[in-house]
Amino acid sequence: MKKKLTKKRNRIIFFIVLDILTLAFCSYFALALRFDFFGISEVFLRNVYNYIPLDIIAFLLLFLFFKLYASMWSYASIIELLNIGFACTSYELFELFYKTLLDINMPRSYYPLKWLLLLFFVAFFRYSYRIVRTIRENARNKHADVNTMIVGAGEAGRLLINEIHINQSQFSNRVLCVIDDDANKIKSYIMGIPIVGGRTSIKEECKKRDIKEIIIAIPSASKEEIAKIVEECQKTDCKIKTLPNVYEMIDQPTMKSLRPLSYEDFLGRGEIVIDTEDISYSIKDKVVLVTGGGGSIGSELCRQIAKFEPTQLIIFDIYENNAYDIQQELIRNYPELNLETIIGSVRDYDRMEVVFKKYKPELVFHAAAHKHVPLMEDSPNEAIKNNCFGTLNVVKLADLYQVKKFVLISSDKAVRPTNIMGATKRICEMIVQTYNKKSKTDFVAVRFGNVLGSNGSVIPLFLKQIDAGGPVTVTDKNITRFFMTIPEAVSLILQAETYAEGGEIFVLDMGQPVKIYELAKKIIRFKGYEPNVDMKIKITGLRPGEKLYEELLMEEEGLKDTPNKLIHIGHPIQFDEEKFLSKLEKLIEDSYKNQDDIKDKVLSIVDNYTIDRREKNEK
Repeated sequence: MKKKLTKKRNRIIFFIVLDILTLAFCSYFALALRFDFFGISEVFLRNVYNYIPLDIIAFLLLFLFFKLYASMWSYASIIELLNIGFACTSYELFELFYKTLLDINMPRSYYPLKWLLLLFFVAFFRYSYRIVRTIRENARNKHADVNTMIVGAGEAGRLLINEIHINQSQFSNRVLCVIDDDANKIKSYIMGIPIVGGRTSIKEECKKRDIKEIIIAIPSASKEEIAKIVEECQKTDCKIKTLPNVYEMIDQPTMKSLRPLSYEDFLGRGEIVIDTEDISYSIKDKVVLVTGGGGSIGSELCRQIAKFEPTQLIIFDIYENNAYDIQQELIRNYPELNLETIIGSVRDYDRMEVVFKKYKPELVFHAAAHKHVPLMEDSPNEAIKNNCFGTLNVVKLADLYQVKKFVLISSDKAVRPTNIMGATKRICEMIVQTYNKKSKTDFVAVRFGNVLGSNGSVIPLFLKQIDAGGPVTVTDKNITRFFMTIPEAVSLILQAETYAEGGEIFVLDMGQPVKIYELAKKIIRFKGYEPNVDMKIKITGLRPGEKLYEELLMEEEGLKDTPNKLIHIGHPIQFDEEKFLSKLEKLIEDSYKNQDDIKDKVLSIVDNYTIDRREKNEK
């Protein structure tokens, strides 16, 4: 620390001495220029000599005022240059004023000549380090081995180029060109780097300049815009990096803030906007229970709930490894959180009742469920035991212990289900709607489609298949799915909970459906291969219970808007609740007998369920 202070003091002393010498030199040199270096009047020379101490004091005080001794000149910018101009101009006006006031005779041209000389020499001496460093860095830059393209000619792009130039010893990048869609910027330069064209020229310019790495530097761009740029970048063999968006970045963009391209960048969804104030009001100082809290959706629910300072957060899960992982993560990130992690099954009513009786949760998010479509087709009784019976247990206890709100995590597969998993989710929705009519608890369901990166979802499967050497399997070339990232889905679930009044089925706007075949091609390119050249895509045929496309809402449910444009409410379909509960009890009883015709019994409850009668080995 002392060494740094000494270095700073020595730098200030150096510049003070240099400025005194510069002022003295410019004072005499301005006279010499005025008289073409011959016949300078002794009166003028004497006036300069007699008043140079006053000039020095005024000069140094003004330089102190404009912070010219506090600036880091190795990183000097236009601001420092303007401050030099203000300081020199202020000094020269002061000198003109006092010498005129005191009737000190000097040539009129002396003042503008001296002002110009001071501006030049003060700026030159202070910027000389940067000039020499830039020449040296440019020489080093020519030997950098990673030819780099920056996409984005805005402030973020400029800062990255500047950082690469300044710290060339740390980075092996050599920025050769910049891409920007603004036609007014094309054929211009940023710090000597040409802006060569829009995003459609990325492939051509990469080939022309032998680009090895592309950096997408547009943190303010929407996800849709980034997805389009990524699509062009993936037509090259380059390594792709990107800056986080403006909401994720804490400070200004730097090379350290760059991250590798993520598969989430392929979605091209707009930003999810939620009212955190409403969510905080709903969760803060409440006891919150998350069933299935170790799963992909449940664990993200726990992460986001923890931010809003609940009185207590209870993680309930059957699988101890997942529960342990999220428990340890929350302990690290939220050491003040009152956290309980409980192992148990939602099928076990008595175990669940111990939890409700002891902790008395005010909010329950029910995420515990079997959700894997093909596996549940082969084990339909297990889907009913876990999804239907488990939900019924938690709903009964929520009613008994007067939980304020109960949120069921449902699925788009509950709409006109063609598989047992979707049919059981529809039954869960019916349970919630039934109990809402006779309970003080507000029971609601939130329905959404696939989430990226969740356990059993398609992208992790694609990544594993690519790592194994392929092929990547897609069931049908035309199959589509709705997609959303896990944090996006969970943030909307929490927002929907604030709108809940009881009985609603909230439907999340999942954006445009994504063609799985096209998604597979993007993932293959993301991993550095060319689809159907380096990595084959194999069409396997629809699996039992699988649809070509998913729906989020039944036509008869209608649609009602909420304050959040991405959350809608489906009006509940009417059915005979007493008859439903009677059939449900018999269905659960039969599932524990592991009957072979259990799907037909489900059909008697969910009348728009279509049973897939294909044999398991059919394609």
